Amino acid sequence: MKYVPLIWSSLCRRKIRTLFTLLSIVIAFVLFNYLSAVSVAFSMGVDVAGSDRLTLIHKVSFIQLLPESYQARILAVDGVNHVTHSTWFGGVYRDPRNFFAQFAVDPEGYLELYPEFLLPDDAKERWYRNRTGAVVGRTLADRFDWEVGDRIPLQGTIWRTRGGDTWEFTIDGIYDGAEQGTDTSQFLFHYEYLAEANSQGRGFVGWYLMRIDDPSRAVQIGEAIDDRFANSPYETKTSTEQAFVQAFASQIGDIGTMMTAIMIAVLFTILLVTANTMGQSVRERTSELAVLKTLGFTDRGVLSLVLVESILLAVVGGTAGLGLSWMLIQQGDPTGGFLPAFFVPPRDLMIGAGLTLCLGVASGILPGVQAVRLRIVDALRRT
Repeated sequence: MKYVPLIWSSLCRRKIRTLFTLLSIVIAFVLFNYLSAVSVAFSMGVDVAGSDRLTLIHKVSFIQLLPESYQARILAVDGVNHVTHSTWFGGVYRDPRNFFAQFAVDPEGYLELYPEFLLPDDAKERWYRNRTGAVVGRTLADRFDWEVGDRIPLQGTIWRTRGGDTWEFTIDGIYDGAEQGTDTSQFLFHYEYLAEANSQGRGFVGWYLMRIDDPSRAVQIGEAIDDRFANSPYETKTSTEQAFVQAFASQIGDIGTMMTAIMIAVLFTILLVTANTMGQSVRERTSELAVLKTLGFTDRGVLSLVLVESILLAVVGGTAGLGLSWMLIQQGDPTGGFLPAFFVPPRDLMIGAGLTLCLGVASGILPGVQAVRLRIVDALRRT
């Protein structure tokens, strides 16, 4: 602690330079947190997807439909405890830019499979009884200021009613997520309404979702299901829910790799900026360092002073950046609800904290070594 004034005076030697270096570090770690949150959003809940859930789609393409009759045959496979289905609707609310996920589902079966969707009991009963009812996630409801009882018209783009293109729904409930990362941006409604009212008739669904009794047998059970429908007009492909969600997210690109590449570039740039600041600071204090050595400071002591100064600069800037961005991200999705999940995982916060220390050490090690190699006679001769 007795060397704190010495370190503080070194940082304040060039106040403007130190301030701008500090702000650069703050901005870098604000970007780190935001890129982490965006990466989570585009992974669409891969980390929280159930390990005991499987997804079955058409073998050719995700957009190909499957017969309703498959449900009973899937349930008959050993290891499958529960089966339900979901169908992509693809309607437009007011403007095509107002994109959000809309699924036609079996209400009771779907909520049983996804207990992390928290819906009040009265809302459940209301939804079960109302054929044209829908439930929406909290994020989606906040995005459009929807409330229970609102009438929501959707313009059909894939499915059309027998009387036109407009589908009318009543919001019967708003669900919340049981844990951070649960997708609360979905619009769910009765499959029976879609089946009865659409001009194409009924008989097909988008994909099947199932719970199995043993996650360790997921591959074996999936193969047994696919074998059951092999060589049929509607062959299937079964995978774990995590794999399915990851594949769906990967259709827009490898977001994780892109975010990592951007972050590496940002941190490398900040490393150069901070190292340059520390290098200039050491060069400007050549005579002071010589005096310290004359007074008895060891090489280890001089190196420690430079490293502590560098680490302090990085930790203060990094902590401020991580804290500021965390508070801003807590306010919610900056796009107004387009992203299904927007938060920074605790793991990434810990990584960010570790990176602040690494930045401090990496940016201070070279100037510190230069200070250690400094000869007292040469340093005093320069003054």
